Amino acid sequence: MKKLINAVDDVLSESLAGFCAAHRDIVAAGGDGKFVRRAELTPGKVALISGGGSGHEPLHAGFVGHGMLDAACPGQVFTSPTPDQMMEAAAAVDTGAGVLFIVKNYEGDVMNFEMAAEMCGRENLSVVTDDDVAVESSTFSSGRRGVAGTLIVEKIVGAAAERGGGLAALKELGERVNANTRSMGVALTSCTVPAAGTPTFEISESEMEMGVGIHGEPGRRRVPLASADEIAREMMGAILEDLGDRASGKAILLVNGFGGTPAMELYLMYQAARRIVEAAGLNVARSLVGNYVTSLEMAGCSLTLSLLDDKTAGLWDAPVHTAALHWGM
Repeated sequence: MKKLINAVDDVLSESLAGFCAAHRDIVAAGGDGKFVRRAELTPGKVALISGGGSGHEPLHAGFVGHGMLDAACPGQVFTSPTPDQMMEAAAAVDTGAGVLFIVKNYEGDVMNFEMAAEMCGRENLSVVTDDDVAVESSTFSSGRRGVAGTLIVEKIVGAAAERGGGLAALKELGERVNANTRSMGVALTSCTVPAAGTPTFEISESEMEMGVGIHGEPGRRRVPLASADEIAREMMGAILEDLGDRASGKAILLVNGFGGTPAMELYLMYQAARRIVEAAGLNVARSLVGNYVTSLEMAGCSLTLSLLDDKTAGLWDAPVHTAALHWGM
């Protein structure tokens, strides 16, 4: 294992310290490093809190800031944060309008966020994201996994919260965006969790894992390596099939890298996916390409398609200022 670390046990704390120092105009560490919060809060705004295992950076801490999250709770690598982290974060960022938890559909995340919601003693609601079409259940999840589409939910709901949206309305919006969002991923290599020191799974140079999860969980099947066009055709075909008759009008196309794929290849995949989406009659009205929901250093990517209406398009375009997303400010 070759990684830029000091000690395995200190990877998360040292990384978070560096993140907060580098972006101290946007974020601050809270609870002795238990969570990352906005440096400046907006009084009277519903607070948005998300979180999950580390190793997926910039998700979620990179999306804390104006127009997105108020706080993010990082667990150890690929491990859910604990309820006390979420409760402390809620206490730190709730300015009186309540808290909306945005939770990826993994058993540990859902269980711990539910416990925090019950015990935090303040008004709160939750949105659970489950955009992955690859499998109906997996190693970490009951039901579909929440993956890169979570970013789109956080951005659109974050913009609505910035405009003064109420807690119940934000929950409804988040659930609607999630219902209109589908993703699927492919892995060319494994990743290595620092505490393990060895690859999560073995895969040959001539193979790929189609439908992989963001923790390296198995996908639909192990198949021979194919061309970018063939990979995009299978993944986007599954996404469009799952959306069914609703796959029309405007959409966001997100090509997300898993951490080990160069931008050149991600843009090549974007072009392949865009051709398929437009041939199906949709208008790719918004685009995002880059490493946003990663799996440490895994090579591969995911494709996400999220249907838009005029309201959600406007919320996507609204100003955002975070470490990972910044426009319109």
